[in-house]
Amino acid sequence: MTPLKPTREALLRHVRPADLKAAVQLVTQATTGAIGVAEGVHQAVRNRLGLPAGLEPGRTGGLTGQIYQGIRGVTQLVGHGLDSALATLLPMVDDPTRHPEPSPGREAVLAALNGVLGDRLLETGNPLAQAMELRHAGRRLPLENRPLLHQRLGPATPHLIVLLHGLCMNDTQWQRNGHDHGAFLAQALGATPVYLRYNSGLHTSTNGREFARQLEVLVAQWPVPLASITLIGHSMGGLVARAACEEGRQADHRWRPLLRHLVFLGTPHQGAPLERAGHGVDVLLASTPFTAPFTRLGQLRSAGITDLRHGHVRDADWQGRERFGSSADHREPLPLPEGVACFTVAATLAPQRGLLADRLTGDGLVPLRSALGQHDDPRHRLVFARESQRTVHRTGHLELLSSPVVAEQLRAWLAPAVVEA
Repeated sequence: MTPLKPTREALLRHVRPADLKAAVQLVTQATTGAIGVAEGVHQAVRNRLGLPAGLEPGRTGGLTGQIYQGIRGVTQLVGHGLDSALATLLPMVDDPTRHPEPSPGREAVLAALNGVLGDRLLETGNPLAQAMELRHAGRRLPLENRPLLHQRLGPATPHLIVLLHGLCMNDTQWQRNGHDHGAFLAQALGATPVYLRYNSGLHTSTNGREFARQLEVLVAQWPVPLASITLIGHSMGGLVARAACEEGRQADHRWRPLLRHLVFLGTPHQGAPLERAGHGVDVLLASTPFTAPFTRLGQLRSAGITDLRHGHVRDADWQGRERFGSSADHREPLPLPEGVACFTVAATLAPQRGLLADRLTGDGLVPLRSALGQHDDPRHRLVFARESQRTVHRTGHLELLSSPVVAEQLRAWLAPAVVEA
């Protein structure tokens, strides 16, 4: 039986015509970058032969340099030509009023792309760069329009829960295996869940600052008097939440005194070893002139990813330093926020705790010690009360989002505080 061809509307749920221009821009930049890598290797060989280099590091000289420059020019010309052609064609094929909402698959791909290249997408003005949004019931909350905001929120409660996703993810991915911590807690505690969507390729401190600003606007327009706010961050989302707390404290935001609880799920407070391994590959490639040009490929990874090397939270942790330079931890100590009940859940794939499992296993991405805030340097150690920590076994990083054990622990931690508020 011949499979049915998908309709145009079905295809547009995954790839919108408006995405094509952004894709052309991205491919053009990638091609130019690959040309640069090839020329860098070429010049490394020429250096050994005593042949002249170009005017810029990693560029070839003479006729060879002119050829590479010509290839770059043709690449840019083709890119501009495709841009012009698409600008002419898109109005004839793109009719947003007929298209359904974007598919979860498309949204997931965009989230992953932003996690890896989000800072570059924003810097180059690429339309695929995601803007930060506060969302409820799968729709953006229009902070600029109070009546519409109230309409989309529906019957809001005095208890606000904001959920922050992790690297390369988005707000829809809190729904996993038929479970959503936000929806579960809304029913169990009578709270109103709001979800943050953000470009996880940007610096954590940048996202934290913008989140604090948007939360301030949301609180000012909340339909009923707010009694308490809870922030729940998964993975990188926990770092963004900490950054927002510090920003809210310094800016004297009105939402900051309303913050009652801060919950971390698999948050790499002390960094993630995979990013440190990535930095090690950079150092290894840079050790010889023939492999040094390939470090550019590794250095495509975003500012958000490199912030995970040590768990950066504030601007001072990264400003004024080369992101791909020293592997040393330059963070300024930042304790947990005062006056807030802080909880952390760490996961491990191991069946039970043990010295080796704690050090090596973790949840597949974040070690137990990092998720629990532990550090050999007391200045960087995050102090969670014993009853505010939970370790779940045989659980992976993403399974924290659907674990019934985690869900029940969240309800147990948050229920007493909600009743008191």
